[in-house]
Amino acid sequence: MNCVKHLAVSLIALTSASSFADQIAGAIPLIPKAEQECSACHMAYRPNFLPKSSWQKVMTTLDKHYGVDASLTAADQKEIADWLNATALDAGEAPPENRGTKAFWFTRKHGTRHIATDVWARTAVKSPSNCQACHVDAAKGDFNERNIRIPR
Repeated sequence: MNCVKHLAVSLIALTSASSFADQIAGAIPLIPKAEQECSACHMAYRPNFLPKSSWQKVMTTLDKHYGVDASLTAADQKEIADWLNATALDAGEAPPENRGTKAFWFTRKHGTRHIATDVWARTAVKSPSNCQACHVDAAKGDFNERNIRIPR
């Protein structure tokens, strides 16, 4: 009986993770303030890349944003945080360091079974967080697998 319960729980977890990953492909429109502020340094990531709990931590630690000070005015920070809270998924575990590239959905789609390790070191790619290197319409929120071009 324990095996049946374990199997059922595993299937539910995988279904939830798959649903979460599938929602990543959906294009949630960016609000102008988020696009303006976030795109100043990197591609503005969509709210469904991280669960709400991760976005809350990201937005409350902008003065130490992955090694740089990305502080915003209180009004801008509130506007973006409110939008993230309203649109981010309230599902899934917060990935290590609140990094989308360490999230289950990312590692499932970009693991060594799908992407060769040397791809991340290529000059045109540089990092797993550089979505636009392979996803040609990433800035538009389009991560459709038909629009992938892995640089040589």
